[in-house]
Amino acid sequence: MSISFLGLDHIQLAAPDGCEKQAREFFHDLLGWPEIPKPKALRKRGGVWFQCGSHQVHIGVQQDFVPAAKAHPAFEVKGLDELCDRLRSHDVDVIEDGARAEEGARRFYAADPFGNRLEFLVWTEH
Repeated sequence: MSISFLGLDHIQLAAPDGCEKQAREFFHDLLGWPEIPKPKALRKRGGVWFQCGSHQVHIGVQQDFVPAAKAHPAFEVKGLDELCDRLRSHDVDVIEDGARAEEGARRFYAADPFGNRLEFLVWTEH
């Protein structure tokens, strides 16, 4: 087969109309992700884009928005404990997941301001 996948370019999380201020406060101010200018042709749709390591996270407006409570992106983090403490200090609920530690990772879950599930993890073994 001549097809090969190189990895992820970006992920998109849905959010309600008017989400931009809250998205910036959470993803830029709290998580520290730089905002990326959206292409001019897409700006009228609303939403906001961020850089997360070598990937992008696009927050897109969905008119009939329902948060993703199960499906989620997982972000590998250096400084997982510090991030956990930072989120908690900003009243973000953090759910630690020790049940799967045998996989060689430590992880926790939190929701973005719109209720979308996010996973944050660090590999302790590879």
